[in-house]
Amino acid sequence: MKEFVILVKCPDQPGIIARLSNQIFSAQGNILQADQHATHKEEVGGAMFYMRLVLELPEEQITALREKLILLSKELSGEIQLIPSDLKRRMGILVSKQDHCLADILYRKRLGEFKVDIPLIVGNHPDCEEMARFYGVPFYFVDMKGQSKEKAETQILSLVKDTDFLVLARFMQILSKNFLDSYGKDIINIHHSFLPSFKGAHPYRQAFEKGVKVIGATAHFVTEELDEGPIIEQMVERVTHRDSEKDLIRKGRNLEVLALASALRAYLEHRIIRHGNKTIVFGS
Repeated sequence: MKEFVILVKCPDQPGIIARLSNQIFSAQGNILQADQHATHKEEVGGAMFYMRLVLELPEEQITALREKLILLSKELSGEIQLIPSDLKRRMGILVSKQDHCLADILYRKRLGEFKVDIPLIVGNHPDCEEMARFYGVPFYFVDMKGQSKEKAETQILSLVKDTDFLVLARFMQILSKNFLDSYGKDIINIHHSFLPSFKGAHPYRQAFEKGVKVIGATAHFVTEELDEGPIIEQMVERVTHRDSEKDLIRKGRNLEVLALASALRAYLEHRIIRHGNKTIVFGS
């Protein structure tokens, strides 16, 4: 038996679960876990149905079930994915100077918490090269000051072309629309604020000047609009009038690490489905 994840996204309608269960039963599959969510017709995007199933399936039935699910997805006017649970994706990492998020990712990868391959780390500063070398991951420095942004992004694109998705682990550069369109795959960013508050540069300074009582960190998908992509995970911590800007930065580092790790775990476990500019994130 081989374990798979099924992700379902389609307009809400009667009988979806029954029809899907019948197809799994006919392929001798065994459902281990099931989560579902339906949106209301009044919401942006209308009434949609989302589901995540974990199942065991005899290897000789994989092709047959995949074909049945293709037909069912057309009947439902939606999308159904059949994904091997042990699928290892190639994750490229982009960094700048700060290394706390990178260190956490590499350590969790070493522990086996993240089932992923990391073929390379790209930095617009050389500061993280030593850490990459320690973990045995190739590091590439791309100078984004000594050349045009277009040339620098072309260089990065040539390096990451064989990755399945990218993580911006405190990569302090704004990627252009051309880069996003050319790469064409998922990019996950960690932003050091509780979005939508304090977008852009120096969010902790903005938070300190506003005298907030809560700070946060947000992991989200990257889109053309700066810090506007679908949110995957957020972490918060209370602060007081006694906290300086440095205190906010120190506390924020922990939030950034935890939020990004949680988002990556959900992504690698195929627990995320996009709904417009929102995400449906099923529990582990």
